[in-house]
Amino acid sequence: MKILKFGGSSIGDIDRIKSVLNIIGKEKDKGEIAVVFSAFGGVTEDLLRCSALAKNNDPAYQPLLLAMEKRHMQLVKQLIPVQRQSSVLTYVKVRFNELEDLFHGIFLIKEFSARTSDYVVSFGERISAYILAEALREKSLDTVFLDAREVVRTNDHFGNAKVNFPTTNQLIWDFYTKNKGKMLVITGFVSSTDKGETTTLGRSGSDYTAAIFAAALKADSLEIWTDVSGVMTADPKLVYSAITIPQLSYSEAMELSHFGAKVVFPATMQPAMRRRIPIYIKNTFDPANSGTLICDETENNKLIKGISSLSHISLLNVQGSGLVEVVGVSSRVFGALARSGVNVILISQASSEHSICIAIKSSDAAKAKEVLEQEFHYEIIAGEMDKVAVVPNMAVIAVVGENMKHHPGASGRLFQALGRNNINVSAIAQGSSELNISAVIKQTDLQKGLNALHEAFFLADNKVLHVFLVGVGLIGKALMKMINNQLSKLQSDYMLDIKIHGLANSRYMAFDEDGFDLSQNPVPSERDLPMDLNVFLNTMNSMNFSNSVLVDCTASQEVADSYQRVLESKVAVVTPNKKANSGTLEKYKELKKLSGQRNIKFLYETNVAAGLPVINTLQDLILSGDKVIRIEGVLSGSMNFIFSELSKGIPFSEVVANAKAKGYTEPDPRDDLSGMDVARKILILGREAEQELHFEDVTVQSMVPDDCVHTRSVGEFMEKLRAHDDHFKELLEEANRKGEKLRFMAVLENGKASVGLRSVDASHPFFSLVGSDNMILFTTERYHEFPMIIRGPGAGADVTAAGVFADIIRLGNYSR
Repeated sequence: MKILKFGGSSIGDIDRIKSVLNIIGKEKDKGEIAVVFSAFGGVTEDLLRCSALAKNNDPAYQPLLLAMEKRHMQLVKQLIPVQRQSSVLTYVKVRFNELEDLFHGIFLIKEFSARTSDYVVSFGERISAYILAEALREKSLDTVFLDAREVVRTNDHFGNAKVNFPTTNQLIWDFYTKNKGKMLVITGFVSSTDKGETTTLGRSGSDYTAAIFAAALKADSLEIWTDVSGVMTADPKLVYSAITIPQLSYSEAMELSHFGAKVVFPATMQPAMRRRIPIYIKNTFDPANSGTLICDETENNKLIKGISSLSHISLLNVQGSGLVEVVGVSSRVFGALARSGVNVILISQASSEHSICIAIKSSDAAKAKEVLEQEFHYEIIAGEMDKVAVVPNMAVIAVVGENMKHHPGASGRLFQALGRNNINVSAIAQGSSELNISAVIKQTDLQKGLNALHEAFFLADNKVLHVFLVGVGLIGKALMKMINNQLSKLQSDYMLDIKIHGLANSRYMAFDEDGFDLSQNPVPSERDLPMDLNVFLNTMNSMNFSNSVLVDCTASQEVADSYQRVLESKVAVVTPNKKANSGTLEKYKELKKLSGQRNIKFLYETNVAAGLPVINTLQDLILSGDKVIRIEGVLSGSMNFIFSELSKGIPFSEVVANAKAKGYTEPDPRDDLSGMDVARKILILGREAEQELHFEDVTVQSMVPDDCVHTRSVGEFMEKLRAHDDHFKELLEEANRKGEKLRFMAVLENGKASVGLRSVDASHPFFSLVGSDNMILFTTERYHEFPMIIRGPGAGADVTAAGVFADIIRLGNYSR
């Protein structure tokens, strides 16, 4: 014998109902079954809405009731052949006539008691189960409709009645025996007292009905069919990577349900638990999915089974020096709360007995504060106890699993995951059974906390980076293309996923909570929001993803100035933008210190030499105890391209125009020719080498002729530059006469740096440089006789994007 229960979401419309009827037909072929139905989707809510309108003397309940009647009549006509419709339609019509009279009475007396409420809502299950029992006959199934009020006996606690199991079990068995061989089609949720008064079984009452029948009939299993594929590791609405839990123990399922998991509730399981009947949670819309099995013992090597949460929680702090070593304080606290009907969700007490921290529903906070201050009125007046402090807008997050008792380190992993994502824990609680560890955090941190814990416990080998990209020009577009091309390889080979949730250019910004489809080349446009950096950062923080990273592919000072704010919110920064690190020495040190203190990465390998491993190499040298003596560098790919091309005899102005056309220079080539870009790079390298370097310590020789500095447009500048072709030709010829080559280079030594044009002979490593290559020489105490050389492409959107991409991947490895 198997009991199947279908909820309202499973029978919400004609297509879903037909799917359910097919499932039942297939299950009947396998063996004996009984079926429990809820009301059709949304009907219970509509009945309560009608009741509320009638109680408020609002005749608007009448069209709503008429619409419900029409819906049920239509379902009869769609499910039952014409020749058999009459009796079913009559049954439905009589029930709605009764409802009409009932609501008219409520309308007249303007009263709606719990007793009346139970009777009103019972119509939903009574009508749906009757219609479906008749529909199942069309599949050649010998069904018998059972109004559960005939057999499920309860007390008169309306709205949440308590079952009289000895009487109920006997009545169920008697009915089953009398109808042996027939398939019972049972109304969920409803029951009755010994006096015949209609009652209901409370929250998840139809599931409870199914469990009651399973226990009474000694069923082999209970299947609860719903709209999800079992119990999930976390709320899928909040955790994008939630997966189905294959198997749970009864204890684990009860813990998860207590802390917010809505698929199954503790009361549902109790009758089945007593009989050790396995419970299956199955998906009506994916019948082949095995779902979740809840049983006495489970086999699973996971440290925890699931993560659950409760929202809209307030913390009450009861504290004072006069509470230490005073007997009976806890009894008075919880006694007062119990008498006022306040349910305590979580308790945390300091070992000093100086304070007790209590988590309750926020809706009970004002009442709880009042009754506790009344209870401890004299202690508060005497100064032995502080006034009760209420901390609103909190949430409880709980990790659940029986394996925690066998494996140490669960709490450490929990607090590490929360701490790494800047989530403060206000209170903690763990039972001696080690089945549950609960923490109270801010409500605003709930989604981030759930995702952080889910990744820590269920995706330990998989990491997701949540990217917010500012700057979707050449570098930003190249970066998105690279991520899209490599994503499947990163996911399969390196267990790393990258989702871009925010995009911004200088004019517009756009957001996607699920992550943009990079294959569609997304770019913010006039259809999106106007760009506002403050709004962009606020939205990034409000999305509250764990492992978030701001990627700045601009040259904006405004964006660079925001890095401190970003790091303080525990969001990592990856950028080729040199403005922050080449600003004041104080700001540079502040960002480095903040990154270290918060353990949030600030990665900027592409600040110097695009994708070449210059900064990381230098950091490793310093970290290993080496000391830098001298740094020489051709640090501008655009400048090296210009002077390499100049050696071919091409006029200087033409070479600059070609470099601009190839995208090697900035839109205004003066930004490169001024040498300021190279100056910023050598300044950054000097600081990374632990030298107290200010910008005024860098001497810069500009390649922009004096009369070209203040031209009004790039076009005018390019035109004026032609007049200086002969000057650069002479510089080239002079170098050629000495057998040397021109290189625009930077040199750092003895705390001073210089940037400018020099000629080098054939013995110098820079002599062989061609095209847009960069080269850096590190002369250190270890690499003294033969400097360390790093060489490669140092300009272009693709190589810079590749360097940014490498930093993002490195960030994924850091966060493991």
